[in-house]
Amino acid sequence: MHANVGDRVIIHGRVVGAVERAGEVIEVRGNGDNPLLVVRYDDGHEAILSPGSDCEVRHAS
Repeated sequence: MHANVGDRVIIHGRVVGAVERAGEVIEVRGNGDNPLLVVRYDDGHEAILSPGSDCEVRHAS
């Protein structure tokens, strides 16, 4: 999964009723096929994310 700073990340709920989380990529750490993303979620929380199958990256235009 390839993401750049400024891209939006959507984490889909894994179970019925789980809410989606959305945020903006503020840093990409490492390189290769599975870099770590530093994400600032819409609620202001920041976290390091290793994107999985429940993650969608929407590239900034």
